[in-house]
Amino acid sequence: MPRTILIAGGNSGIGLEIVKRLAAQPDTQVVCALRHPGPLADLANVTTLPFDATDPAPDLAGLPETLDGFVYCPGTISLKPFHRLSDEDFLLDLQVNFLGAVRLLRSSLPALKRADSAGILFFSTVAVSTGMPFHTSIAAAKGAVEAFARSLAAELAPKIRVNVIAPSLTQTPLAGNLLNSDEKVEASQKRHPLRQVGDPADFAAAVEFFLSDHAKFMTGQVIPIDGGLSSIRLL
Repeated sequence: MPRTILIAGGNSGIGLEIVKRLAAQPDTQVVCALRHPGPLADLANVTTLPFDATDPAPDLAGLPETLDGFVYCPGTISLKPFHRLSDEDFLLDLQVNFLGAVRLLRSSLPALKRADSAGILFFSTVAVSTGMPFHTSIAAAKGAVEAFARSLAAELAPKIRVNVIAPSLTQTPLAGNLLNSDEKVEASQKRHPLRQVGDPADFAAAVEFFLSDHAKFMTGQVIPIDGGLSSIRLL
């Protein structure tokens, strides 16, 4: 059955892998809300919609009438000691990670409600459940995402499911400064019980699952996909 999925972000990293995976399905039309189309311009089954997560009043008149799925991918990685973080740093993380999602979802909700059933997915971080140095700002912003998603899941059930994926460090352009040498990659791998860092394709596969009928009995969940970092300690 044909379906339409809205993806915020999608021109790099995890978002791009999600777009490619979903758009490869012949029954799926992907609408990407993002600032610059970038590599998406030539993909089949993909259309774009201008969207800036920091814009307090985005023009979203081009949203489809009906949406079967909503995935919010924009994120930030600004890791600093707390004493070096300004109010502006905290506000930017909140704008991109949380308030941008709120604004886009507010405009998209009528279209999601028109579907027979729909799925909403947000991205968090392992740093919400596992305290990590230099993560105070991003953990606070993503913590807001998790709390928002759980409350929203209760509010929108039973017709709309809401879940969250919580990754650890993943090989993406956003994490480039943290993984830009073999030494940094190896050090990060050693921190993970599975001895590897995240691969965007892993998250694209998870999103495909959560938006499908295979996840029809799941809502209000925060799912770690983090190589065991949040729950396992190797002695």
